[in-house]
Amino acid sequence: MASAPQNANLPLFYNSLVPLNSNVHGSWKARSTDVAPWLAKQHAIPLTVEEFPAAQRQYPIVFTAGDEPVPIGLMGLNEGINTFFDDEGKQTDPVYVPAYARRYPFLLAKLDQNSDQLSLCLDPESGLVGEFEDGEALFTDGQPSEATQNILKFNEQFEQAGMRTKSFMDELKKHDLLMEGEVAIRRDDNEQPFIYRGFQMIDQAKLREVRGDVLRTWNQNGLLPLIYAHLFSLELAREIFGRQIKMGKGPAAAGQPAAPANV
Repeated sequence: MASAPQNANLPLFYNSLVPLNSNVHGSWKARSTDVAPWLAKQHAIPLTVEEFPAAQRQYPIVFTAGDEPVPIGLMGLNEGINTFFDDEGKQTDPVYVPAYARRYPFLLAKLDQNSDQLSLCLDPESGLVGEFEDGEALFTDGQPSEATQNILKFNEQFEQAGMRTKSFMDELKKHDLLMEGEVAIRRDDNEQPFIYRGFQMIDQAKLREVRGDVLRTWNQNGLLPLIYAHLFSLELAREIFGRQIKMGKGPAAAGQPAAPANV
């Protein structure tokens, strides 16, 4: 899940990326915040497999469309709607926030595309890092502070989880278990269901045909519980739909497609 700052297509949430440098950022500090405006209008957040157990209790886990799918948590069913954060980014209900969002404005990225080495980078336009009077210093006497070391450790753990997530996705693709997803939700006051597409999900018919020795291996290495966490979480689509209705942000018309954004 590493990203390259040189790429014009920046990762979700990031406005720009620069490597953390003591010469440039020696006096900078990082602020904590209880408001996340970058989450306010984002309905689909990338997940790692280690987060499935926590995420599946609160929102659906699906997979992006395309040849290189990744897991995402749906905090809303329509683009621009997050049912757990208000328009300013204030959390309205207790919810598990994916590590992808919690690492912002930092991430590990390749500075040299010919090298596998990753460097800690930041988004200088985030409003969370800068020459502030308050906050935790990023450097102490020209060396990474304890806060920066903790940030680096968190991002390293995230990259490791990303590698395990890729292995999980490779296994799903190897056994051709992914199918185009569709969720139909019917409101009591509307005869026609609202149809949501544009994502992938595990094909339960194909899952039932997987050989016993493969299932035994998946059970031993922890992959099978992840599959069922995804499948069980799909039932929460109706709950998220209901949250949107209560917010007055339901789909405008019956049958309107509302696919998760590609992330």
